[in-house]
Amino acid sequence: MRPAVRREVAGHLQVAYDISERRACLATGFGRSSQRYRKRSDPQVALRMRLKELAAARVRYGYRGLHILLRREG
Repeated sequence: MRPAVRREVAGHLQVAYDISERRACLATGFGRSSQRYRKRSDPQVALRMRLKELAAARVRYGYRGLHILLRREG
């Protein structure tokens, strides 16, 4: 079972039976840490994509050269 589905099941049990998160996770056998986990998006996706584009265009440049190009772009 996927973690997102586990969170939904435990949340449903909490609402339907008016029980705590701890008891819902204990009853289903799920870890409480997975119940509280929230995925965070990567804030530097655009930077990574631009770096890949530069690396594909300038194959002979190393990381230092690419870093200089990125700094010039801002």
